[in-house]
Amino acid sequence: MRITKRTNIAVRLLMYCATHNARLVTKAEIAEVCNISENHLAQVINQLSQSKFLLTQRGRKGGIMLARPATEICIGDVFRQVEGPVPIVECFADADNTCPLVSACRLRGALQQAAEAFYAALDQVTLDGLVCGNAELVLLMQTPACSEARENEAPALS
Repeated sequence: MRITKRTNIAVRLLMYCATHNARLVTKAEIAEVCNISENHLAQVINQLSQSKFLLTQRGRKGGIMLARPATEICIGDVFRQVEGPVPIVECFADADNTCPLVSACRLRGALQQAAEAFYAALDQVTLDGLVCGNAELVLLMQTPACSEARENEAPALS
Protein backbone atom coordinates (compact mmCIF):
# COMPACT_ATOMS: atom_id res chain seq x y z
CA MET A 1 0.00 0.00 0.00
CA ARG A 2 1.31 3.41 -0.91
CA ILE A 3 0.36 6.60 0.89
CA THR A 4 -0.38 9.58 -1.34
CA LYS A 5 1.38 12.91 -1.06
CA ARG A 6 -1.93 14.46 0.01
CA THR A 7 -2.19 12.13 3.03
CA ASN A 8 1.43 12.80 3.94
CA ILE A 9 0.72 16.55 3.85
CA ALA A 10 -2.45 16.07 5.91
CA VAL A 11 -0.63 14.27 8.71
CA ARG A 12 2.23 16.82 8.79
CA LEU A 13 -0.33 19.63 8.86
CA LEU A 14 -2.28 18.07 11.72
CA MET A 15 0.91 17.39 13.70
CA TYR A 16 1.95 21.01 13.24
CA CYS A 17 -1.43 22.24 14.47
CA ALA A 18 -1.28 19.85 17.43
CA THR A 19 2.16 21.10 18.47
CA HIS A 20 0.86 24.70 18.31
CA ASN A 21 -2.59 24.09 19.77
CA ALA A 22 -2.56 27.25 21.88
CA ARG A 23 -2.85 29.54 18.86
CA LEU A 24 -3.97 29.90 15.26
CA VAL A 25 -1.25 28.90 12.83
CA THR A 26 -0.78 30.23 9.31
CA LYS A 27 -0.52 28.42 6.03
CA ALA A 28 2.80 30.17 5.33
CA GLU A 29 4.46 28.99 8.54
CA ILE A 30 3.23 25.42 8.05
CA ALA A 31 4.49 25.42 4.46
CA GLU A 32 7.91 26.63 5.56
CA VAL A 33 8.42 24.32 8.53
CA CYS A 34 6.86 21.23 6.96
CA ASN A 35 8.41 21.76 3.50
CA ILE A 36 5.07 21.83 1.66
CA SER A 37 3.97 23.94 -1.29
CA GLU A 38 1.36 26.49 -0.20
CA ASN A 39 -0.85 25.47 -3.14
CA HIS A 40 -0.90 21.80 -2.10
CA LEU A 41 -1.32 22.82 1.51
CA ALA A 42 -4.35 25.00 0.71
CA GLN A 43 -6.10 22.05 -0.94
CA VAL A 44 -5.45 19.79 2.04
CA ILE A 45 -6.52 22.48 4.53
CA ASN A 46 -9.78 22.80 2.63
CA GLN A 47 -10.36 19.04 2.65
CA LEU A 48 -9.53 18.69 6.36
CA SER A 49 -11.76 21.60 7.30
CA GLN A 50 -14.66 20.10 5.33
CA SER A 51 -14.02 16.80 7.13
CA LYS A 52 -14.17 18.62 10.50
CA PHE A 53 -10.54 18.00 11.47
CA LEU A 54 -9.60 21.70 11.18
CA LEU A 55 -11.18 25.06 11.85
CA THR A 56 -10.18 27.95 9.65
CA GLN A 57 -10.52 31.66 10.25
CA ARG A 58 -10.12 34.13 7.41
CA GLY A 59 -8.70 37.62 7.59
CA ARG A 60 -5.61 39.40 8.77
CA LYS A 61 -5.64 37.68 12.13
CA GLY A 62 -6.88 34.42 10.67
CA GLY A 63 -5.33 31.01 10.65
CA ILE A 64 -5.90 27.34 11.22
CA MET A 65 -6.38 25.21 14.31
CA LEU A 66 -7.59 21.73 15.22
CA ALA A 67 -11.37 21.41 15.26
CA ARG A 68 -11.25 19.02 18.21
CA PRO A 69 -8.67 17.78 20.72
CA ALA A 70 -5.77 15.76 19.33
CA THR A 71 -6.86 12.86 21.55
CA GLU A 72 -10.06 12.64 19.48
CA ILE A 73 -8.40 12.61 16.05
CA CYS A 74 -7.85 9.06 14.85
CA ILE A 75 -5.16 8.72 12.19
CA GLY A 76 -7.11 5.90 10.52
CA ASP A 77 -10.02 8.32 10.04
CA VAL A 78 -7.69 10.94 8.57
CA PHE A 79 -6.30 8.42 6.08
CA ARG A 80 -9.78 7.26 5.09
CA GLN A 81 -10.99 10.82 4.54
CA VAL A 82 -7.97 11.97 2.58
CA GLU A 83 -7.36 8.80 0.57
CA GLY A 84 -11.03 8.26 -0.15
CA PRO A 85 -12.36 5.03 -1.60
CA VAL A 86 -9.42 4.45 -3.95
CA PRO A 87 -9.10 0.73 -4.72
CA ILE A 88 -5.67 -0.64 -3.84
CA VAL A 89 -5.69 -2.87 -6.91
CA GLU A 90 -7.65 -2.88 -10.14
CA CYS A 91 -9.86 -5.82 -9.19
CA PHE A 92 -11.34 -3.81 -6.30
CA ALA A 93 -12.65 -1.20 -8.75
CA ASP A 94 -16.15 -1.87 -9.96
CA ALA A 95 -16.12 0.19 -13.14
CA ASP A 96 -12.49 -0.07 -14.25
CA ASN A 97 -11.86 -3.73 -13.50
CA THR A 98 -10.52 -5.47 -16.59
CA CYS A 99 -8.76 -8.33 -14.79
CA PRO A 100 -9.83 -11.66 -16.28
CA LEU A 101 -8.71 -13.57 -13.16
CA VAL A 102 -11.17 -12.07 -10.64
CA SER A 103 -13.41 -15.13 -10.36
CA ALA A 104 -10.52 -17.45 -9.45
CA CYS A 105 -7.99 -15.11 -7.83
CA ARG A 106 -7.10 -15.86 -4.22
CA LEU A 107 -4.86 -12.83 -3.91
CA ARG A 108 -7.85 -10.48 -3.82
CA GLY A 109 -9.00 -11.79 -0.40
CA ALA A 110 -5.50 -11.54 1.02
CA LEU A 111 -5.18 -7.97 -0.23
CA GLN A 112 -8.52 -7.07 1.31
CA GLN A 113 -7.39 -8.48 4.66
CA ALA A 114 -4.10 -6.60 4.39
CA ALA A 115 -5.91 -3.31 3.73
CA GLU A 116 -8.23 -3.90 6.68
CA ALA A 117 -5.23 -4.68 8.91
CA PHE A 118 -3.51 -1.52 7.71
CA TYR A 119 -6.47 0.67 8.69
CA ALA A 120 -7.02 -1.28 11.92
CA ALA A 121 -3.44 -0.46 12.94
CA LEU A 122 -3.93 3.23 12.10
CA ASP A 123 -7.20 3.24 14.05
CA GLN A 124 -5.12 2.61 17.18
CA VAL A 125 -3.12 5.82 16.65
CA THR A 126 -4.36 9.24 17.68
CA LEU A 127 -2.86 12.57 16.71
CA ASP A 128 -2.09 13.06 20.40
CA GLY A 129 -0.13 9.80 20.37
CA LEU A 130 2.06 11.17 17.58
CA VAL A 131 2.88 14.47 19.26
CA CYS A 132 2.43 14.16 23.04
CA GLY A 133 5.77 13.79 24.77
CA ASN A 134 7.62 13.97 21.43
CA ALA A 135 10.10 16.73 22.27
CA GLU A 136 12.13 16.14 19.11
CA LEU A 137 9.03 16.65 16.93
CA VAL A 138 8.06 19.80 18.84
CA LEU A 139 11.56 21.18 18.25
CA LEU A 140 11.36 20.36 14.54
CA MET A 141 7.96 22.05 14.34
CA GLN A 142 9.29 25.41 15.57
CA THR A 143 9.12 28.18 13.00
CA PRO A 144 12.46 29.76 12.13
CA ALA A 145 11.20 33.10 13.51
CA CYS A 146 10.43 31.46 16.87
CA SER A 147 13.80 29.70 16.92
CA GLU A 148 15.66 32.95 16.15
CA ALA A 149 13.75 34.82 18.85
CA ARG A 150 14.65 32.12 21.38
CA GLU A 151 18.33 32.28 20.40
CA ASN A 152 18.35 36.10 20.77
CA GLU A 153 16.76 36.07 24.22
CA ALA A 154 18.97 37.06 27.08
CA PRO A 155 20.19 34.06 29.06
CA ALA A 156 18.29 33.39 32.25
CA LEU A 157 19.96 34.51 35.45
CA SER A 158 20.63 31.85 38.01
